[in-house]
Amino acid sequence: MEFEGASNSAELAYEDESFLASKDGRPLRILAEYLGPLHRFRLANIHDTIVFFGSARLSSDGPLGRYYHEARELARLVTTWSKGLPSHAHRYVVCTGGGGGIMEAANRGAADAGGRTIGLNISLPHEQRPNAYVKYELSFEFRYFFMRKLWFAHLARALVVFPGGFGTLDELSEILTLAQTGKLDRPIPVILYGTSYWNEVINFEALVRHGMIDRKDLALFQYADDPAIAFALLESTLRAEPEQDSPCFAHSRTRESHDR
Repeated sequence: MEFEGASNSAELAYEDESFLASKDGRPLRILAEYLGPLHRFRLANIHDTIVFFGSARLSSDGPLGRYYHEARELARLVTTWSKGLPSHAHRYVVCTGGGGGIMEAANRGAADAGGRTIGLNISLPHEQRPNAYVKYELSFEFRYFFMRKLWFAHLARALVVFPGGFGTLDELSEILTLAQTGKLDRPIPVILYGTSYWNEVINFEALVRHGMIDRKDLALFQYADDPAIAFALLESTLRAEPEQDSPCFAHSRTRESHDR
């Protein structure tokens, strides 16, 4: 006996868009936001990244417009240098959140140098739209913030943080926490770009004074106020390393692996 209106063949679950968009399909959406980028990074032969964070609200002609131009120049310097490295893979690719402001500036600077550049966008009701400087094959759209943040950390070899708001602070704290706790099996140098801004926004000395962090934790980051100086700091810590399989993931350390 057949149900009225039943078709001769059932729809494949992974082709059922209504199921994939449902609550029950959430684990598959989360997994897809890991496997999809993984597949595309492998196809593009992306080895590792230099991540730029900063506000989407900073424009090139606004009150803090110098940060836009300096992020663009720093990304250009990084990309020109990385393209000259002897490697079969794309090393130290500039990666941003894919939106406007500082993100656009960094992607633009990488494009100025003729290099590849990555945009890890997030679906938001307002503000966030992909900028024009990231090519389709390396432009990603995420539904889940935590999966986007995983991909920021997963390939990062260094982090440059320009002035920003809640999102920038969240992303900075994520990386500093991973570094402080030794959770990653490799160091990720952090440059806070804009000394006066960061010293006003975050009182790191107060955190030390109140015992919330150790003084040695202040060595987890450095300051820079000039693209050439920031690039020199990056270059001094990012000497080309032996080739590994691409992508070159950061691995999460456990208590057991640390003890070994």
